[in-house]
Amino acid sequence: MAFSDRIPYQALVDRPKLTLPGGKKLAVWVILNVEEWRIENAMPRTVLSPPMGQPLLPDVPNWSWHEYGMRAGFWRQFMALTERNIPVTLAINANVCNTYPRVASAALEAGFEFMGHGFIQGPMHRVENQADAIRRSVDTIANFTGKPPRSWESPGLTETEETLDLLRLNGIEYVADWVIDDLPQDITTPHGTVTTIPYSVETNDIVIHALQHLPSEQFLRRCTDQFDRLYLEGADNARIMAISVHPYITGVPHRIKYLEALLDYVIGHDGVAMMTASEIGDWYRGEMAK
Repeated sequence: MAFSDRIPYQALVDRPKLTLPGGKKLAVWVILNVEEWRIENAMPRTVLSPPMGQPLLPDVPNWSWHEYGMRAGFWRQFMALTERNIPVTLAINANVCNTYPRVASAALEAGFEFMGHGFIQGPMHRVENQADAIRRSVDTIANFTGKPPRSWESPGLTETEETLDLLRLNGIEYVADWVIDDLPQDITTPHGTVTTIPYSVETNDIVIHALQHLPSEQFLRRCTDQFDRLYLEGADNARIMAISVHPYITGVPHRIKYLEALLDYVIGHDGVAMMTASEIGDWYRGEMAK
């Protein structure tokens, strides 16, 4: 079977009518990505170009760019989310539980859902032993939180042909890698069903600021535009919206107010259900079982 054929085509206009909890129009989930970048490795992305175009290791300035997020930016985002009582899905490199226990402990105490995000930041294609990395990720989160993760977002949304099967084998039920629709969809594996949770590569601060290099206020503009359209469509059938943020991007002083303004805008609408990844997955499976 071709890789893409594992997830059969479904037209959004043909999807069955689904009802969100409380008769809401739109489910919004916020993904806070906390990652471990190893200073001895090349950085996944950079804010400063290397001198003379030649990458140098250790890459202190670009590693520090990320590290600022874990030391300072995370706490701004944490406060913005917890002060508003917003359910949070924490997409976490599992080793963050060991290397940044202060961050992981705060998220655990706040009741965030821990979503697997690899063991250390890097594409699944480059993992030497993917089966072992996924198993270690699940076990590390389970040991830290007291329960294994049910949801997963691969670093960079990367998958190989075996990733879904390995994830389901290790108890993962919900995956955010397949950015294909505004509603979930089921994928069959030899070990059971995996359900996609609608994610976004565009209402994502990495894309807006680190890749497209747009001004700080554009995160707010793009996300509210996305929200308005999905909220409108949600009057006819349920819709899901993802807001994906990273501590070193929208946790910095010159951008945090735009994240705060976005959160206030979203929760200011009565027809919104704020949910986590697994809550959306459980809701969808319940609706499809009716």
